[in-house]
This record gives sequence, structure tokens and C-alpha cells, in this order.
Amino acid sequence: MFDSGTMASRLTLTLAALGLAAFLQPALADPPRAVVELFTSQGCSSCPPADELLVEYSRQPDIIALSLPVNYWDYLGWKDTLAHVAFTERQKAYAHSRSDRQVFTPQMIVNGKKSCIGSDRNQIEKAIQATSKGSRTLPVNVTVHEQNGRVAIVVEETPDTMHRAAELWVLPVLKAQTVPIERGENRGKTITYANVVRGLNRVGEWLGGSARFEVPLETARSGGDAYVVLLQSTDSARPGIILGAAKGPGL
Repeated sequence: MFDSGTMASRLTLTLAALGLAAFLQPALADPPRAVVELFTSQGCSSCPPADELLVEYSRQPDIIALSLPVNYWDYLGWKDTLAHVAFTERQKAYAHSRSDRQVFTPQMIVNGKKSCIGSDRNQIEKAIQATSKGSRTLPVNVTVHEQNGRVAIVVEETPDTMHRAAELWVLPVLKAQTVPIERGENRGKTITYANVVRGLNRVGEWLGGSARFEVPLETARSGGDAYVVLLQSTDSARPGIILGAAKGPGL
């Protein structure tokens, strides 16, 4: 016998389950409009406000926010526990690319091009607008997908012939790291850093067409608990404008 009440109840439960399943699906990351890199140091008394601002940017779905701790303030009495010489070299390479030779902390580099005071939100927002030229996303679309212990990275073809060559990088990050600082200019403070870069891994070269790259998931997350992907132009082996970027799942 057909029981309309039972069928209606089952249909309601089914629709509710489908709705719950859809709700529980992880949201796809928004295409990023900007990548902001903060060069910071635990030994820099001016850095904590910039570190806090980067935490705020890290929560914006259309921003990729990165902390790159540098080591040149270690002599002030506290050795930065997260710093790496590669980040110091990257900051200096940016300065050479811009030809201004400005290296300081806290320094924010926006989209691989504009230098800002890392705690100046207004200056950073203006730099994002200037480097994006009114676009809501970066010029080249980059997506990532994990399967069978590997990360597949897809770079889409772009009609812009000015963007014909770039390097693809995977950066492992720690999503959050809290550090109690015992000596130096920030003695007695406990600071939480967001998206702390733990490595700079070059994956390959992009020549302007559609392309697919793969790296082991272990490599992508090495030393961290998440990762980001950067597609960045180069000039005489120095970092240039960032053409595309993507967040790994969970970031």
C-alpha cells in the first residue's frame, strides 16, 4: 500500500541530508586578488602590529598572506626561532628588482611589486589596487588538487602575451605559530604568526600556455601544515610580479 505520509517524511529527511551534505562540503577558495608577503622579525620592536595585521589578512579568502621571518636582527639579543636566510635573500632580491635597495622590517611586498610599511593598512590597500589595476583576481588562474598523496597544479592559458614566462613555486606554511619572546626588543611578548613560510620550492617553468605540474604532498607541506602555490615572473633570477597563486586545501 502506498503511504503518502511515510513517503513525504522520507523525502523530507533525504532533502535535509542532502542539504547538510552540501553545507559540510568545503568551500572552494576564492581566486586571489593579491599576495602579500610580510618580512618580519621577532627581534624587531616595530613588527608586532604588522604581524597582527597579517593575521587579519590571512582570514580574507581572496588574499594570500605570508610571513617570511628574516635573520638580520638576531644580533639584537634574540635569535628569531622561525627565520631563514633564504627569506632574507628573497627580500634583498625584491629590493634589487625594484632598484630602490630598501630592506627593512616590517616590510610588506604586494603582488611581488610594491613595497609598503607592513603595519600601514591604508598603504597596503592602495598597493593592492595599484598592482591589480582594478581586476578582482590575479592575471593567471592557478588551481590545486590533491589525490593519492600528490598535489596537481593546473595553470590556465592566458591571452595576455606579456605574461609568457614565469616560475612556479610551492611554499610550505605553518598556519599559526605562537612564540614567547624572552629577550631582545620584544622581551616578554608572546606573538602569534600566521602562514609562516617554511620553504621555497621551485617546481618548474611556465611558458604561457595551459600546463599541469605535480609534486608530492609531503614536499608541498614539508615543515608545515599547509601550502601555497605562486606563479611568479623573474628578471635576471630575481623575483618579479606575481601572476597567479593558489591556497592549498584547509588554508
